[in-house]
Amino acid sequence: MDHDAVRAELEARRDNARARVATLAKRPERGASQGFGKRIGDGTVEAISRFTDIGIGTSVEVGLERTERALAKLDEGTYGLCDTCGRPIAEKRLRAMPDVVQCLDCARARPRR
Repeated sequence: MDHDAVRAELEARRDNARARVATLAKRPERGASQGFGKRIGDGTVEAISRFTDIGIGTSVEVGLERTERALAKLDEGTYGLCDTCGRPIAEKRLRAMPDVVQCLDCARARPRR
């Protein structure tokens, strides 16, 4: 596996994720968002949009953590080894998800966040 190519892809993912988190973390301009009104539907679209952004932001942050961990493993020389059991991660799994840090068995055993 070409670690230089993996590093380049992971760094691009990291930079993209950081930019998305920064964009989602910005406060809306004053007066740009609507509050909940007295009638059903008042501000609902704005509220749903904000809740969606929060969910997306959380997902992007989790992905960013994984990407940064994979980059750290490249630096440590442990990329491709499972963080939990230390066994090699299948190359097909690494090709599909370069930011993965657990083998399939350990990932299955771990509860999802």
